[in-house]
Amino acid sequence: MRTSLTKAYAESADGKIANEILRRCVHCGFCNAACPTYQLLGDELDGPRGRIYLIKQLLEGNDVSELSQLHLDRCLLCRACETVCPSGVEYSRLLDIGRGLVEEKVPRGWLETIKRNALNRILPRLYRYRWLLALGRWFRFMLPLRLESTLLVKKPRLAFPAANHQRKMLLLKGCVQSQLAPDINRATARVFDKLGITLIEETQSPACCGAISQHLGKTGEARQWMRNNIDAWWPAVEAGIEAIVVSASGCAPHVKDYGYWLRHDSRYAEQARRISALAKDISEVTASAALKNLKKLTQPLKIAFHAPCSLQHGQNLAGTVESQLTALGYELTTIKDAHLCCGAAGTYTLLQPEISEKLLINKLAELQKGKPQVIATANIGCLLHLQGNASVSVKHWMELVAEHNL
Repeated sequence: MRTSLTKAYAESADGKIANEILRRCVHCGFCNAACPTYQLLGDELDGPRGRIYLIKQLLEGNDVSELSQLHLDRCLLCRACETVCPSGVEYSRLLDIGRGLVEEKVPRGWLETIKRNALNRILPRLYRYRWLLALGRWFRFMLPLRLESTLLVKKPRLAFPAANHQRKMLLLKGCVQSQLAPDINRATARVFDKLGITLIEETQSPACCGAISQHLGKTGEARQWMRNNIDAWWPAVEAGIEAIVVSASGCAPHVKDYGYWLRHDSRYAEQARRISALAKDISEVTASAALKNLKKLTQPLKIAFHAPCSLQHGQNLAGTVESQLTALGYELTTIKDAHLCCGAAGTYTLLQPEISEKLLINKLAELQKGKPQVIATANIGCLLHLQGNASVSVKHWMELVAEHNL
């Protein structure tokens, strides 16, 4: 694609990255065929190709409006378009740049501003969850009705195993997951214990990886979360941990990107690169571990595995969990359009509820066609989104494996 960026953008660091990405795009349209919002809405500007054009217009000095902002906001950032793009267009990088610039140029209405600020101030901070629940009446306008029953602080039922293995990894606690599904990390630790690996759950960091702020366009705050986390995790890195393990697939791509986001930070750039190199989704570790140490099912359990976008597109780990579950004796159903997003996408359920709800209905219809006994997934956001309407229980895949290895 030919570009003609304004001098200011052409000479800026983000502008140079955006220009390189834009020039790779050949407008073939493969991206639209994989895009959930384009498939649902049928509007060119609600697909990757149209959004790329909107960002190109902005960088070339054209006016942007609230309508442009709306089309960019509607993107789920599922990155399915990147998986199918034959030209290797890093759409997610371009969208982050475009959203940030539009955020500076187009003021939001007061209600939208309140929503976004509230989400940014509450969701990443563990100690504010109980405030949110206590003030539920005030925030009810932000929550889809089906989410009310799921947003309850849960007490863990499982305990962490004793730290008695030579192989040690740091397990991220997480913000949403640690409050709403704390047994996911404990189940993960118990499975890893069977594999000869001790998982040490972080206790010193502020918990959020920074993805929530990043997706809300609060890039400065997102980078500060990253710096705070690096400071908290660094003693464990210096102590020789083998990896930084993430049990929520939605957080893993962001932690793996610390090196990119802090590349210009003179103090943290090198540490951020090290953190990114150590970051692993749990499925990457279990894939190379001795699964023979885990019990295989004596009777098959029929499950539908929902592969989160962050797992199959964000981390390019499509099929990794599925192959491991099959090896352990689980019977996986066939799912049509498994590449399409369920509509969770972090804060998307709260900011774009109508589109999110339609995507959820479509996804659940496909997941339940094979009449599974359980729906499994790898991300807390997807789990909460699906379980509100599912006819069967929805669990993290580590919880399933742990149940048969206690």
